[in-house]
Amino acid sequence: MNSSLSTGFLWLISGVPGSGKSTVAAALAAKYPKSAHLPMDDLRQLVRSGLASPLDWNAETALQFEIARRNAARLAADYVANGFTVVIDDVVREGDMPQYLPHLGGLMPRKVLLSPSIFVVHRRNLQRTNKSFDTKILEPVATRMHGQLLAGCPPEAGWVVLDTSTQSVNDTVDTILKRFERVAV
Repeated sequence: MNSSLSTGFLWLISGVPGSGKSTVAAALAAKYPKSAHLPMDDLRQLVRSGLASPLDWNAETALQFEIARRNAARLAADYVANGFTVVIDDVVREGDMPQYLPHLGGLMPRKVLLSPSIFVVHRRNLQRTNKSFDTKILEPVATRMHGQLLAGCPPEAGWVVLDTSTQSVNDTVDTILKRFERVAV
């Protein structure tokens, strides 16, 4: 924790499965004296019966992501209003921001796309132990989404895009903080 960091920010960390979103988001949140980490996967897992798989995208999947994003935004707004920094991790593009923005109470998130090379993503997915399924099935999904996220998270819309292929988690967090240190609250 770094007590010299100001609190009250909202971070949105995006990337393909295996890009390090949850790990980086947790490490970024830990830098602040008061923080909350809201992993989209965890919010979606609140559904106990009828959970729609993001690997087989359909109308129900889209609805469940929209509900989770709306609720993540509401939680984030409440935490930030009470002095916390919030870090949301989600596979999200600029086109998905309307699912968040109306529920953020005017907050503008600091948007970061983690974009390691697809080869690094595949290696990381194969090494994952935090999933209850064979992570090899993530390979075609990550491959397809890699380019979509790069195109869908443009710097012109305020996204900071980072190739984290050779960075450690701590290096990535330090890079994120340095990129935003001159941004006004």
